Amino acid sequence: MSVNIAIVMLLLAVPASAQQSNVSLKNELDRAIERGGDWLAKNQQVKGNWSTTDHPAITALALVAFQGKPSLDSDEKAAVKKGYDFLLANLHDDGTIHGGKGLVNYNTSIGLLALVAARDDRYKPQILAARKYLVGTQIDLGEKGKLDTRFDGGVGYGSKYEHSDMANTLQALEALYYSKRFTADSSATKDLDWKAAIHFLQNCQNLPSHNPQASADPQDYGGFVYHPEESKAGTNTINGRIALRSYGSISYAGLLSYIYADLDKSDPRVQAVYEWLQKNYTLEENPGMGPQGLYYYFHTMAKALSAYGIDELPTKDGTTKWREQLALRLINLQNRDGSWENENGRWFEKDPALVTSYAMLTLEMIARGI
Repeated sequence: MSVNIAIVMLLLAVPASAQQSNVSLKNELDRAIERGGDWLAKNQQVKGNWSTTDHPAITALALVAFQGKPSLDSDEKAAVKKGYDFLLANLHDDGTIHGGKGLVNYNTSIGLLALVAARDDRYKPQILAARKYLVGTQIDLGEKGKLDTRFDGGVGYGSKYEHSDMANTLQALEALYYSKRFTADSSATKDLDWKAAIHFLQNCQNLPSHNPQASADPQDYGGFVYHPEESKAGTNTINGRIALRSYGSISYAGLLSYIYADLDKSDPRVQAVYEWLQKNYTLEENPGMGPQGLYYYFHTMAKALSAYGIDELPTKDGTTKWREQLALRLINLQNRDGSWENENGRWFEKDPALVTSYAMLTLEMIARGI
């Protein structure tokens, strides 16, 4: 499956009215992104970080957002330089990137993405070191080398002896996927066991044909849960037994993870989650979670549908141009000062630096597809 992030709009095939509409929306998108970048540049901390120094992943997300802009003004260039200086100060000898307050894999994965986004080969040693660390934390809880537990093949928060989860697994898969090119001349570099990763992913999917422990609830058929024993969306009771409920953000994470693992669109696991996402499409909430993690949901949606290569998404209410709808939703949610934040604080989303980075990244991906 090819990842088609920058879809080219064939203007000759689009009616003039639609062209004008897209031009207008593109201008609004560009303005929203510029305002977000201005806010980030003005709200950088003295040490070069955004938000807390404890978790450099937030700074890394802001850096990736800046690198996605077509151009940077002088203030933004200065902010980016300071941001990378801060990120590099959080590199450790074992290849990790973190601030000493936990969430090691999460911080390392997003830090690695920021190093890749810099498009600077001087960072190659640090990129290879971070890759090596992430590969080494792939979970293998049972007999070594055998996929004999439901958690095997995934990635957790930082220890290979703890359970894996979908959020950390997605971040690791994404970082390893985009940093793969740096291993081209390094045959000794060990890669992730992608077959094992797929084993974990399907054990988080409500798809009985590939996951015998999953619920057969038609409402949640094909969607994903946080890990094989937990859903952040809670449970359903079906025929007297407890079943884990699928939810939006983590189901988009599942689709995107399958894409990184190179499963074809025709694969039944890919088709099942795509169908769940069609049935549960909404921009009013994170399906199953309400306002919790809403901006992460938007961000993961944009990445997954762009990578899947879909312009118009068939939904229960008819076909929708998801890019335009999502763009307008985010533009309307932007604060007067150019930032974004979630009124619901779950998963740090009351932090405007984190949420503004999510929103900018989402709008940048949309802009490349319009």
